[in-house]
Amino acid sequence: MGIITHNTHVKRTKIVDALAKTVFGEEIDVKGWVRTHRSSKAVDFIALNDGSTIKNIQIVVDPSKFDAEMLKQITTGACIHATGMLVESQGAGQTCEIQADTLEVYGTCGADYPMQKKGQSFEYMRQHAHMRLRTNTFGAIMRIRHNMAIAIHTYFHEHGYFYFHTPLITASDCEGAGNMFQVTTKNLYNLKKDAEGKIDYSDDFFGQQTSLTVSGQLEGELGATALGAIYTFGPTFRAENSNTPRHLAEFWMIEPEIAFMDQEELMDLEEDFIKYCVRWALTNCKDDLEFLNKMIDKGLLERLEGVLKENFVRLPYTEGIKILQKAKKNGKEFEFPCDWGDDLASEHERYLVEEHFKKPVIMTDYPTAIKSFYMKQNEATAEGGSVGYKGCVAPGPTMQGTDVLFPQIGEIMGGSVREESYGKLMGEIERRKMDTTHLWWYLDTRKYGSCPHAGFGLGFERLILFVTGMQNIRDVIPFPRTPNNAEF
Repeated sequence: MGIITHNTHVKRTKIVDALAKTVFGEEIDVKGWVRTHRSSKAVDFIALNDGSTIKNIQIVVDPSKFDAEMLKQITTGACIHATGMLVESQGAGQTCEIQADTLEVYGTCGADYPMQKKGQSFEYMRQHAHMRLRTNTFGAIMRIRHNMAIAIHTYFHEHGYFYFHTPLITASDCEGAGNMFQVTTKNLYNLKKDAEGKIDYSDDFFGQQTSLTVSGQLEGELGATALGAIYTFGPTFRAENSNTPRHLAEFWMIEPEIAFMDQEELMDLEEDFIKYCVRWALTNCKDDLEFLNKMIDKGLLERLEGVLKENFVRLPYTEGIKILQKAKKNGKEFEFPCDWGDDLASEHERYLVEEHFKKPVIMTDYPTAIKSFYMKQNEATAEGGSVGYKGCVAPGPTMQGTDVLFPQIGEIMGGSVREESYGKLMGEIERRKMDTTHLWWYLDTRKYGSCPHAGFGLGFERLILFVTGMQNIRDVIPFPRTPNNAEF
C-alpha cells in the first residue's frame, strides 16, 4: 500500500465544479491544499480546497487502504491529489464528498507552516503575505477583487468606453496629487549637477527628471478628446509617509474621462457605475460575501444591499458645512475643524453618510482653493462668491467637483467637470504660480478643438474595502506597499 498511480483517463475537476454536481457515482479527480485532516481508526476526513471557491470538498479515506506514514504527511497546508467516487454526502452542510481510491502527496507542510493556527491577527498575516493568500479570508477577498475588476471592464465596455493605457513613467505630477517616486538610472553616489548645484538629468535615461505616476487623468483627458469616452485601470504610486488603514504607496485606480459630459451627467455616471459594481458582487460572489458577513463584518450584506436601494444624496459642500457646524453646535465632537474652506476629514464625511443621511452622498461644489487647477469653476456672484449645483450660493469661489462619500470609507471616488477654456485654465495656473514646463501638451488640448468634458477617479482598493467589509486597505491587495514595507 502507498501512493496509488493516477487514472490518466480522468481529468482534474475544480472543487467549485465538483460541489455543483448533482449526478453521483462517477469517478472524480481533484487537487488542492489541505485545510484540515481528522483521523480515527475507522475513517479519515480530509477537507480540501483548491482556491476556486470558499467551500472545501471532503475526502473520505479508509486508512486501512493507505500507507500510514503517507497519511501522516497529509497535514494542514499540504498539497495533495485525490481520486475517487463522488457520492452524496451524509453530513450536514455539504452536498457531496469523495470516497478516496488514490492519494498522492505533492508537497508536505510541516508544523512551522505560518498559517497553521486559527484566529491569527491580520497584522500577523501581513508579515506572511506570501502565505496569507491560502487562508479562507484572503481567498475570499482575492476572488472578490477579481470579480470587481471584471465588473469594471464589463461596465465600461457595455457603455461604449475604450480601455486606454496611460504611462506609468511620467514627467508631470498631475499637480498636487501626491509626492512622487523618482525613476532614474543615474549613479546616486556621483550625481551630475549644474552650475547652480541642481541635479542635471541630461545624462539620465529619459534626459529629464521622471517619476512613477500618481494619476493617469491628464493623459486620459487626451484620450477623451479623441475617442469620446475612455477609462484607465492601472497601478498608481504615492510617496506619502502615511501609516493609516486607508493609504498605500502602490494602488490601482479607475479613471474614466468623457467628452461632452456635464456635472449632472457625471454624478449619474458615478452612482450608476458603483451600484453596478456592488450588484455584480452580490450576484457573482455570494459564497465569499456570506463568509465575510459571518466572519468579518456581520452588517456587510445589509450595507451592500442598502446601497442599491437608495438614491445617493447630492449635497453642495456649502450645505454640508452647515450640517456639520449644526451637529458640532449640538454636541457632536470632531477632531478637525469644519469651517467653510476646510478640506473635509474622513470623520466629517462619515458623519454625513452614516449618521445624518444614512446613505451615500455625492458632495459637490468644493472651494476652488482646496481642489486642483483643472477643475471647472462655478459662476461667480457680484459679492465674490459663486453659484453652484442647484443654485447653492457659496461665500467664495467654488468648482464643479463631485466626491462620492460612502459608509465605512468616507471618500471613495473623486471627480469633476474639467475646465475646457484655455484662458480660464491659464488664469488659474498663473494664480497658483504653477510651472507649466511639463504641461505644454496638456494645454494643447485647450488650444486645439477644446470640448466640455468630465471624469472621476476611484481607488480600486477602497472599493474592495467597502465590498468586503475589511477595515485595513493593506488587507485587500495581495502585497501591500507601505512605508518601510516592500517585502514579497
